[in-house]
Amino acid sequence: MEGTNPVNKKLAAALSGGAVLVLALSGCSSSSGNNDKLNSWAKQVCDAVQPQIKKIATANVAIQKEASDDSAPEDVQKADTKGFKDISDAYKVMATAIEKAGPPDVDDGKKKQKDAVKELNDLSASYADLGKQSDALDTKDQAKFADGLSGVAEQLGKLSQSGTDALKKLEEGDVGKAMATQASCKAASAAPSATKG
Repeated sequence: MEGTNPVNKKLAAALSGGAVLVLALSGCSSSSGNNDKLNSWAKQVCDAVQPQIKKIATANVAIQKEASDDSAPEDVQKADTKGFKDISDAYKVMATAIEKAGPPDVDDGKKKQKDAVKELNDLSASYADLGKQSDALDTKDQAKFADGLSGVAEQLGKLSQSGTDALKKLEEGDVGKAMATQASCKAASAAPSATKG
């Protein structure tokens, strides 16, 4: 067992794509709008979303670490199952937060909100499914495990390419500007490498 297993590499590569999904929800543009209603909506959403973005980043790092360390199948499986469950839970919490916040005070706010909630719930379901698949892999048989993991990595790759169009639409224009002024959204867009010790 020399070098990194190519399947693990595939999984790690797919995961780095998954990290992109998170960035959609961390408003980056600046210049603040002066709509108090919208600013208070943005604060509510950013405050709820920021811990979930950290949770997703932490889960991605844990899965990637096992995937790139040439770990035993049992360890890779454990990290994957837990990581995918954490990511699924985080997207679910985000969906609930955006639903609870109500539509943002912009044209078409209701549709944007509804689409974003649906997208986040779909992501949550997809990651829950990946967790179940990972949990069902046969760790006793290295070849079977590699095959199964390859399937998981493939789905993860598709998932990370599926994009987050509804989230991007939600954050267009004034909503994005309002989110960008929130301290918690600024913190969320910072690199997730600073983990608490």
